[in-house]
Amino acid sequence: MCKIFRNFGILLLLVVSSHWVLGQGSRAADTDKKSTSVPVSANGPYNPSRTLQHDLLHTRLDLSFDWVRQWVHGMARLRFKPHFYPQNTLDVDAKGFEIKGVFLLDTLKTGESVFDTLNYTYNDRQKIHILLPRTYTRADTFDIQVVYTAKPNERPMGGSAAITQDKGLYFINHDGAEPNKPRQIWTQGETEANSCWFPTIDAPNQKMTQEIYLTVDNKYRTLSNGKLISSTVNQEGTRTDYWRQTQPHAPYLAMIAVGEFAYVKDSLAATPERGPLEISYFVEPAYEKSARAIFGRTPAMVEFFEKKFGVPYVWDKYSQIAVRDFVTGAMENTTATVHGETVQMDERQLVDGNSDDVISHELSHHWFGNLTTAESWANLPLNEAFATYAEYLWREHREGVYSADMHGLDDLNQYIAESETKQEPLIRYRYTDREQMFDSHSYAKGGRVLHLLRRTVGDEAFFESLTLYLKRHRFKTAELSDLREAFEEVTGEDLNWFFNQWFLKPGHAVIKIEKEFKPGTVQLTVIQQQDSTHAPIYRLPVKVDIWVKGQKKTYDVVVDKAKQTLSFPIEQRPELIVFDSDHRIVGTVEQEKNKPELVFQFYHADNYQDKYESITRLEDKSNLIDSTVRHMMMDAMKDKFWKIRQVAVGNFAEYDGQEFAEVERIVQSKARNDEKSLVRQEGINTLASYGDNVNDPLFREALNDTSYAVVSSALDSYLLSKPGDASEVAARFENVPNGDIVTAVANFYANSTDTSRYTWFINKMNTMKSQDLYNFLQVFGKYLIRSGSDTQRQAIPMLEVMARTSPAYFVRFGAYQVLGLLQDIEGVKSMRKDIRLSERDPKLKEMYEQFKDF
Repeated sequence: MCKIFRNFGILLLLVVSSHWVLGQGSRAADTDKKSTSVPVSANGPYNPSRTLQHDLLHTRLDLSFDWVRQWVHGMARLRFKPHFYPQNTLDVDAKGFEIKGVFLLDTLKTGESVFDTLNYTYNDRQKIHILLPRTYTRADTFDIQVVYTAKPNERPMGGSAAITQDKGLYFINHDGAEPNKPRQIWTQGETEANSCWFPTIDAPNQKMTQEIYLTVDNKYRTLSNGKLISSTVNQEGTRTDYWRQTQPHAPYLAMIAVGEFAYVKDSLAATPERGPLEISYFVEPAYEKSARAIFGRTPAMVEFFEKKFGVPYVWDKYSQIAVRDFVTGAMENTTATVHGETVQMDERQLVDGNSDDVISHELSHHWFGNLTTAESWANLPLNEAFATYAEYLWREHREGVYSADMHGLDDLNQYIAESETKQEPLIRYRYTDREQMFDSHSYAKGGRVLHLLRRTVGDEAFFESLTLYLKRHRFKTAELSDLREAFEEVTGEDLNWFFNQWFLKPGHAVIKIEKEFKPGTVQLTVIQQQDSTHAPIYRLPVKVDIWVKGQKKTYDVVVDKAKQTLSFPIEQRPELIVFDSDHRIVGTVEQEKNKPELVFQFYHADNYQDKYESITRLEDKSNLIDSTVRHMMMDAMKDKFWKIRQVAVGNFAEYDGQEFAEVERIVQSKARNDEKSLVRQEGINTLASYGDNVNDPLFREALNDTSYAVVSSALDSYLLSKPGDASEVAARFENVPNGDIVTAVANFYANSTDTSRYTWFINKMNTMKSQDLYNFLQVFGKYLIRSGSDTQRQAIPMLEVMARTSPAYFVRFGAYQVLGLLQDIEGVKSMRKDIRLSERDPKLKEMYEQFKDF
């Protein structure tokens, strides 16, 4: 599953955490921060893997759909065998079903099938407890048939921060009442929600093959796991599609999707290890021409991961589908990944960035998660840490190590922010809800721990160990010890120390470095400041770089004490010392560096983290008085890597000091000509901060940029000065199919004295994607404040519906905020209170609790 933490990350960090915590070498990560206590989360009960009384071998489903009542009519045939001990009963997960009958299926020698009715109980509507006609041994197999109607929409809704609902199967726009939204059916099974639409043993330590027959209206296209074997047209205007997957996978990875999708076929040539591979993309018809631009690097990703992991892609096909109102970021269902609608972008939107991170993440699960599956949710990092690190690997391969390290630093910062309120072991058997496993520990910290393991054992040993692990547990499940044993077999080393401290203990390293120079020697005192009552004193094999007379020497050292002194010979005082110079440590490193050292580091330490540290620790405007720092920052605006350029350009916002004309000239050049659109956008924003009209011609010129991001900033900046043609320019862009641009136009309308734009605002909200709607709502709130009370009252029912029913939690929160601006109107305060109390999403409940008085 895709980590969704970045999808609305700024809102989460600023609203939920009320602060933005960053880690090593990053903006605002001041080095005087200490960790004096560890907020270890409360332990829940012990959660073992599911006991295997029976093995689920095969599932066949025959499904049809009642759109009006949002029901699934199903017939399931399930094949079992006792796992080890003889069994005369069977428990099957089935949540919220209407059971029509349970039967034992027997196939006679003549080939004729006989169904014997079985006795069962279904008192809790969670499990079917079936009485078998005799005792079966592990040498036996038997088939049962369940005829049922699943009613997922009638179940009490649960959910979590990562997966906002757990209904399993979802009807989107089921009655066609939303004219701007397609009608769709799709499923989301992780963690244990597939048993809301078919009976199964809903546990990750089961493996089954499957067949699914889907009967749908002829106008709809279907998708499921495996290959489409046949499509049969029926007399009543329906069609039955037959999907079959012959390789076993876990029940939570089963999926179906139904809707009016465009189908774009791609392919990958055969290799000696596998045959030709069909790769396909299912998108809304409006995005058919953009499908290859969105997903078209997938074949190259498959080839890359096959080589990197040393194991061929083993599945029948690889499809990706984009659906509306998805309840998480994306999901790696075997051979059929489901993405949320945000992945759908036209080719102009793709100028500002693609979805390769989530695409590579979900694809890599077809090795780590689908082929070799974590045997329990406690071992979830064996799926998600690897998929997160696969994002790093793909960036490293495709875009270079700077891009990969930027992504890795983002992951580290994401985990460090979470660690302020929660610290857990990566592998944790004690939790109160399995959904708690889907956090920045399992994803972000897990990915960084794998990077540390790679640096510790070396590239060759790291990837050879992964190959051994995948081959040994192919189509099976695994736990942490299986991964460790693969690494120990390859390296010949006992690695318990590494796995114990990084996978089985909470926390991270909090390192402080003190320097002392003596004749011919420099001493580094390394202090581990983490709370050792919970976190370990780490064994840290790291590198130390020391520059003397412009020449670098690298030393390999091992830190394994709470306080440890390292001595290095030097000819004279070094220009720079960098502890953990390849930035492998999972945690923070506090090392004092003065301005000359940071400037030297920018020019000599050729890696992303060190350059980023230099330009962010010196970002304060007071440092730009120093000509050396100023010139470094001016050079940074021309750096080879776009993120360094972007940050450096932003550091000159509101600048009015020495060499302003030259600084402005460089920023103007970046705004006009930089190859990266996000740098051009930063240039526009920085020029706008100077608060004059000198750059208005440049802003107007930038309205023709190929990048929506650049145009939106240019439009904001140009309209802010209220030029004579402002209304004409706003009208030119008010119907552009991009949320940022439309929001810029809305901001102009909200700031004007024209209060007749209500219908325009409403029409835009009705057609806008969820990811754009939050920001637009804030502008709409500004517009309402400037409008009369009649307009405000007119907006309240629409805002209430949005605050209660929008599928996106952040849209609900945005509508709730706008209602907060209208509290002087009778009934709004009590309405907001009821909205707060009725909310079931845990993230939003926390946000409401923090801001209930606002």
